[in-house]
Amino acid sequence: QVQLVESGGGLVQPGGSLRLSCTASGSFFSIRTMDWYRRGPGKERRLVATITSGDSTNYTDSVKGRFTISRDNAKNTVYLQMNSLNPEDTAVYYCNAVVLADSVRYLAVWGQGTLVTVSS
Repeated sequence: QVQLVESGGGLVQPGGSLRLSCTASGSFFSIRTMDWYRRGPGKERRLVATITSGDSTNYTDSVKGRFTISRDNAKNTVYLQMNSLNPEDTAVYYCNAVVLADSVRYLAVWGQGTLVTVSS
C-alpha cells in the first residue's frame, strides 16, 4: 500500500508565501510523475504543476512565475513553493503520484489534501 501525506497548508495574507510538502511511503519501486492539483471553492479539481522523474516541470498558466515544483527523490517528497499568493489561490491542494508498484503495475495515488487560505 502506498500513501501520500501532505503538509504546509494554512492561512496566509495576499502577497505571502507558503511551501507545501508531500511524502510518499509504503511499498513501491519508484515514483514516476508527481503533481499538485487544487480545488477552489465551488470549482473542479485542476492540475497546478507537474514534475517528472527527470525533473521536467510544467505549470498551469495562472501560477507560472509564482509557484515552483521540486522533488527530493531520496526522500520520496515533492514540494510546491508558492509565492505572491492571491485570494484566487485559495483551495484545497492535493498531491498525486504515479508509482511503479511492482515490475509491471503503475498506480496513481492521491493525498488527503491540505487547505490553503489566502486572505487579509
